[in-house]
Amino acid sequence: MSRYFRNPAVRWSVGVLSWIPVGIFVVRHVVGLTKVTGASMQPVFNPNLHKNPLQKDVLLLDRLSIRMGQLKRGDIVTLWSPQQPEKLMVKRVIALEGDTVYPLPPAPPRPVQVPAGHCWVEGDSTFRTIDSNTYGPVPLGLLDGRVVCIVLPFDRFGMVPNGVGKSAGRVLRQGEAYRIS
Repeated sequence: MSRYFRNPAVRWSVGVLSWIPVGIFVVRHVVGLTKVTGASMQPVFNPNLHKNPLQKDVLLLDRLSIRMGQLKRGDIVTLWSPQQPEKLMVKRVIALEGDTVYPLPPAPPRPVQVPAGHCWVEGDSTFRTIDSNTYGPVPLGLLDGRVVCIVLPFDRFGMVPNGVGKSAGRVLRQGEAYRIS
């Protein structure tokens, strides 16, 4: 048996094959890549989708921070659709558990408190998105990863800006008193 492992090709093959489980673990639980196919996060992602529908942004994901519970308002995340479980979406976290959200149409115009273990997500392009305004708060278990940067196309390579943007004034954070200004 020891003669068998003296063969350099066998040693190399065993070495390479032993790293496959490590690679699978890293891709499933630590980092990943995903392609943005729609317009719901314009202008942050796929800003030229109408000019060049074949050119789509490819994103680097940090899956570990989601699993460690390091989610913040303004983070852009990938999540499995509550309506179509096989579909992966990209949305911005607007509110966390305990926050109160004043939703946009098509939701009824009454405040919604985000329950424990949930978050409220929205697309940046208000009229091209199906998000929590349609299906309500999302269970944290549906989140897949936090978007770190755009890796393709190369001319758009860079970190992704975080921020709550259009939700300002519509989210009452847990523990804040309502103020009329």
